[in-house]
Amino acid sequence: MSASLRVLFLDNHLLVLDKPAGIPTVPDASGDTSLFDLAREHVRAEFSKPGRVFLGAVQRLDRPVSGVIVFARTSKAASRLVAAQREGRFTKTYLAIGEGRPRGREGVVEQWLGKDERRNRVLVLDGERPEARRALTHWRVLAQEGERTLYELAPRTGRAHQLRVACASLGTPLLGDLKYGASKALPDRSVALHALRIVLSHPTRGTELAFQAPPPAGQAWGILRAAGP
Repeated sequence: MSASLRVLFLDNHLLVLDKPAGIPTVPDASGDTSLFDLAREHVRAEFSKPGRVFLGAVQRLDRPVSGVIVFARTSKAASRLVAAQREGRFTKTYLAIGEGRPRGREGVVEQWLGKDERRNRVLVLDGERPEARRALTHWRVLAQEGERTLYELAPRTGRAHQLRVACASLGTPLLGDLKYGASKALPDRSVALHALRIVLSHPTRGTELAFQAPPPAGQAWGILRAAGP
């Protein structure tokens, strides 16, 4: 089971993985095996630990999204990583492919988001209100090919579905993202959003660490060729 994991880094405090699209980050109502389940079993086997193994999910990627994801192996690491994210010291860079072409080449999307729990869908609200959460996303066009746009996205907040909603608000819903306006599903049911790179400070040593995962090899990502080297 652990052999299927793409491990980018492992020490006594961190486990960094390259998540494939199609697997939930943590256990959910589907009952499907989650990345969390696989990761905990990997740690148990790697270190010959008996019984249950501590693992903290300090961030999440939606099921149809791929890329770098970080788990904490100790409660100290978990609390420090959560604080680093809250304070903006946890830098994330994503690649995304949208349907259509936005106005302009780069900018910032600032939104107030609310959650429709019944439909598991995030809504853009018309302003600040008690139930709203501010979302801030920097975006930049890397390449365009026909009616597809390759973006670099840098979220400054960590809201649910933030990047998916931001791209839809630019008039370019992500390929495969039927929930937010894509015209059709991708063959593997993924969404064209990939967590390319994470930069963080090690939770105990304080040294800067950078982790990167290559984009999926699926046909949808062929636009990367237009971006150049």
